Amino acid sequence: MLIILECTNSPIFFFSQKKKNTMEVCSFEKMHKLEKPDFQHRSKVRIASTMKEIVFGMEDGMVSTLGAITGIATGSQDHSIVLLSGFVIIAVESISMGIGSYLSNKSEIDISMRTIHEEQYEIDYFLDEEREELVEMYTGDGWPPKLAKQMAEVASQNRDLILKEMAYRELQIIPESLENPWKKGFFMSGAYVLGGAVPLLPYVFSTKLSFALSLSILLTLIGLFLLGVYTTKYSKRNWLRAGMEMLIFATLAALIGYAVGAAVNAYQS
Repeated sequence: MLIILECTNSPIFFFSQKKKNTMEVCSFEKMHKLEKPDFQHRSKVRIASTMKEIVFGMEDGMVSTLGAITGIATGSQDHSIVLLSGFVIIAVESISMGIGSYLSNKSEIDISMRTIHEEQYEIDYFLDEEREELVEMYTGDGWPPKLAKQMAEVASQNRDLILKEMAYRELQIIPESLENPWKKGFFMSGAYVLGGAVPLLPYVFSTKLSFALSLSILLTLIGLFLLGVYTTKYSKRNWLRAGMEMLIFATLAALIGYAVGAAVNAYQS
């Protein structure tokens, strides 16, 4: 039989009648059989790794397309020109954004792999120096010096293990996290198409430019807000703040772009 003296989120102390005068410690989690929260890092869904491409692509798709077709609609007053221009802009920009994402991520991976290759060379030919560096990094992280030396010694006996440790700690590279650049390029391109479709759809279903223009702006503003809200599914931020942040900054960018376009058109005319 156990007599519980304290019950908090900190460790719980209790006395065991089997061993008198002996105080044992039991964690709160074991006492109550708590289940671990469903944190994002434990999720099998890895969409968070491409969140940058999704948010960037959709935001740029909505803002760029809205600014372009709004300027074209205002200047041309021709529904067919607006519609054609919108499809061309989305097609060209989505491909460009996807290729740009692929090339930038591939370059980053190439640089990381080259750096790891150089580290492998140092391990192969200057193992003692690398072991000492590893000890210094362990102790710098707060490990006791004696334990740090033991850990470095064990790691140095395995070329793959010490390479992984040096990549993590010295190069700050996690090889497992280097994802396929084609995947990120695909997400970027697809996100741009989805984002660009939001301001263009009103022109598809309505030939009345004034109505389509107003609806296009309204839907884009709503879309930007919802995109900000969507990110809170993974960031766990306040949904209203995230939505307003996306809406304000993206709208500001759209207004600046539209103002520059209007000024150029006015100057040329």
